[in-house]
Amino acid sequence: MQVVSSHPSSPSSTRRRGPALGAAFDGQVLRLALPAVLIGVGAGLAAVVFRWMVHAATLVFSGHADYSAVVGHPADPWVPWLGAGFVVLAPAVGGLLYGPLVQRFAPEARGHGVPEVMRAISAGGGRIRGSVAAVKALASAICIGSGGSVGREGPIIQIGSALGSALGQRMRLPGSRLSTLVACGAAGGVAATFNAPLGGIFFALELLLQDFSPTSFGAVTVSAVIAALIGRAAFGDAPFISLPDLGAVHPEDYLLVLLLGVLAGAVGIGFARAVYLVEDACEALWGRTRAPEWARPAVGGLVLGLLLLAVPQMYGVGYPVLESAVFGRTALGALVVLLLAKVLATSLTLGIGGSGGVFAPSLFVGAMAGAAFGDVAAAVDPSLAGRTALFAVVGMAATFAGSTRAPITGAVMLFELTAAPALLLPLALAVVPATAVSRMLSHGTVYTLKLTRREERAGAAPVTPVTAGAAA
Repeated sequence: MQVVSSHPSSPSSTRRRGPALGAAFDGQVLRLALPAVLIGVGAGLAAVVFRWMVHAATLVFSGHADYSAVVGHPADPWVPWLGAGFVVLAPAVGGLLYGPLVQRFAPEARGHGVPEVMRAISAGGGRIRGSVAAVKALASAICIGSGGSVGREGPIIQIGSALGSALGQRMRLPGSRLSTLVACGAAGGVAATFNAPLGGIFFALELLLQDFSPTSFGAVTVSAVIAALIGRAAFGDAPFISLPDLGAVHPEDYLLVLLLGVLAGAVGIGFARAVYLVEDACEALWGRTRAPEWARPAVGGLVLGLLLLAVPQMYGVGYPVLESAVFGRTALGALVVLLLAKVLATSLTLGIGGSGGVFAPSLFVGAMAGAAFGDVAAAVDPSLAGRTALFAVVGMAATFAGSTRAPITGAVMLFELTAAPALLLPLALAVVPATAVSRMLSHGTVYTLKLTRREERAGAAPVTPVTAGAAA
């Protein structure tokens, strides 16, 4: 009688198992293909609608398309009798609208959104309530439109993730597959908002899933590409951040890039720490009043408004101010003031219970730090004059990498946002020391610190965002 070996390494066993594994993998990919397409369409459309909502809210509250870009302290044409003082009341009125909305319908929509998505993946099996998408969109649009100094990426990530989770739950997918669809929604939101499909892909895989398996990569890529196409149809295909002519990057520039990476990494983790220091102060002060939580954004909005009265460039996201620094149009002293003011304004917006992201503020802070570094370097060595844009963009990537410890995402995102091939090598180099410095200075990031602090206050072991889709 012939004996057939059952040892795993036998040829007959390999022939039997190989096709079976391949079929199983193909089945996983096919099962996620259609949901990934649908989520990409949904996230892309959501990004278009959300961007319109922010624009409309800004017009309603300030009377301008982007108040940070307006020279001087112009009055709101809706209430001209208030003069420049309307910026004191705008955040308070906005807080009076979104504060009760968030408190009543979706408390998890408060803050910058990404930590909540991380927690849903790591501890919730990818489950996010469907109502979060609508509440987050409305609350963040009002917050940013009324002067909140936060970004659009956190809200659209949470909105897209909620859409992905809702579809996955309707399909009754297991936790690992559900988490992959959550990441698909996040990637699609980032891709459509910033015209950065690769940035969206790596943000979802490096920061959210921490999983680069073929199944996850394939599904997330499909969603990001489709969402990016929708975004380009709505917003055009121009780079998100325009740059002056950079010229060639010289070999000696890379030593300065390394040094800037170290400094910007420290700035990034300092930004993360400031956010939570101000949040602690706001919670301590508000706790003493024993007032209802829904009123906190309105009362705190008055304090934010006073800051906006002093530094109106902090109103909203502030991309025009960032672009001005990149083009070298901002004096050194003003760069330092704007950097410190942005850290305070963003921290205060989140501390009072506002809703918005920290990606755009980290880019703003990084641009100011990088441009200031370029000005100082040019003062020491005049041959470096006119290189402000190089150092500003490198500063953005390194500051983001320092605050999040996502070096791949930082380099790829800034490369896509600027569409400048000459910057690829400097960006890739700068994020390495920035991430290393961040690890030396802090145990957490701007995203994970919120989760750690929440668990510590609850008396439980901290939840570390780890991949929920590793089995993929």
